[in-house]
Amino acid sequence: MGSMGDDDMPYVDVLLVGAGFASFTLLNRLRKMGLGVKIFEKGAASGGIWYWNCYPGARVDSDTPIYQLFDKELYEDFTFKERYSGGKELRRYFKHIEKKWNVEEHMEFNKHVDGAVFDEKKHQWVVECSDGTYTACRWFIPCIGFAARRYTPPVPGLSEFKGDTYHTAVWPQHGINLRGKRVAQIGTGASGIQVIQEIGPIVKNLTIYQRTPNFCLPMNQRQLDPKEEEQKKANGDYEKAFNETRKTFSGFTYDFIEKNTFDDSPEDREKFYHKLLIEQGGFHYWLNTYKDMLFDQKANDEAYKFWRNSVLKRVKNKEKQELLAPEVPPHPWGTKRPSLEQRIYEVFDQDNVEIIDVNEKPIIAVEANGLRTKKGLVEVDTLILATGFDSVTGSLAQLAIQSTNGGTIADHWKDRLQTSMGIAIPGYPNMFFLYGPQAPTAFSNGPSCTQFQAEFVEAAIKKCIDDGITRFEATKEAEDDWCKRMNEKWDVTLFPKAKSWYSGANIPGKRVEPLNWAGGMVEYTTSLHGSLENNYQGWHTDKLKA
Repeated sequence: MGSMGDDDMPYVDVLLVGAGFASFTLLNRLRKMGLGVKIFEKGAASGGIWYWNCYPGARVDSDTPIYQLFDKELYEDFTFKERYSGGKELRRYFKHIEKKWNVEEHMEFNKHVDGAVFDEKKHQWVVECSDGTYTACRWFIPCIGFAARRYTPPVPGLSEFKGDTYHTAVWPQHGINLRGKRVAQIGTGASGIQVIQEIGPIVKNLTIYQRTPNFCLPMNQRQLDPKEEEQKKANGDYEKAFNETRKTFSGFTYDFIEKNTFDDSPEDREKFYHKLLIEQGGFHYWLNTYKDMLFDQKANDEAYKFWRNSVLKRVKNKEKQELLAPEVPPHPWGTKRPSLEQRIYEVFDQDNVEIIDVNEKPIIAVEANGLRTKKGLVEVDTLILATGFDSVTGSLAQLAIQSTNGGTIADHWKDRLQTSMGIAIPGYPNMFFLYGPQAPTAFSNGPSCTQFQAEFVEAAIKKCIDDGITRFEATKEAEDDWCKRMNEKWDVTLFPKAKSWYSGANIPGKRVEPLNWAGGMVEYTTSLHGSLENNYQGWHTDKLKA
């Protein structure tokens, strides 16, 4: 870490990394406790992922009002304009937070954390930034989420391409004019679907290189009536929605129904599916359906069959039908996160859009003027990489945060992913991380997950302060128990049958294992708070010697 001068090193009680939902939730809670709090953000503005997400069509997949901080002080004079907010709207919201909460003195932008070391004598972290500065803190809390390390596939010849290349994770802030261009896009995950939907109608040609079809769901997007939303706030509907998220599997306002798929007659099942998929839209078809859908293959097949028929009605091209909704699905329905769409299948069906299955026709090489498969060369002006992230683990593992036992987080995860309740790691005292590995993260509404984790962190720090504790570290026993429970919850589902970023399978050579807690939000938050009971049963504690 280099020289660590004591006298002139800035100190803060709590250092948060990243200026997204988790950090702002914690900032307001912890400063109300009288703690000094700072946020270091590597970007030039707040918003977290919504600072970086500026590609065409970037939009949330949780509906209003639950995609925001659960705070009346913020929503009482801010109303979102759409059921599902876009990137620009989220930026407007974060500006509102900054102004309403007067957070300027707590923020440092363009401040990139490289690593940290724990000082055992003082029970505090020394955090190093890429600008060469050091900051000491009692509590170190990276809130960098699950998508902070982009993935670029090892496509031969990528550097040979003479046209423009863009990755959806680092899209130019000023935007790009693609009207009339010949465009190739690799990837059909969430960002890929949103980009295709926007640019398909305006480009000359769009060639999509698809590995696995995205089983998209209708968004049923709509403009919100400001007067209607104000009435909902006055009636307590927003607070009711926030409270509902505490009771459900995924932190949404709806949950699986207490009925199995074949409890219903085929006619009633058809009506129920239609209500979820077509009438309600959003994630209802995924998370508000029969309780056995993600556990029983035959039940899952029924869900896939109805979904597939709905897609076939919208795609006329027979070849594209099989590429987008194949008769034999590549994985169980819902074991990859479905993307929400507004008109994607109509765009896919356009004559100027071609889909190439890279399983049958892999990309042989990128050449100066296009992409070559065994089908031939497709000449393009622009290449878009919608290839996602080294998700969930990549964000934290890229930082040089040193364990008191030696090594880094990447070293700690060398043989298996292991954390204590998806919020702490043995060997890393006084450190929490939010919306990361082994939490409900990717199976949840993001703001719900960060809200409930922040409430635990607040409770843990307050209890430590009240008890005079200055060193707070997860036990190895708690970590081992959590890893065991992680696998038990994962193995009874259909998720292991899919090659997805849920398990690291999107990154060649990455170990495949469950990265997200599949036991639901209620059991998760109960476990968190339970760990503080019985004299801190899940934690080692210590006090500074006088």
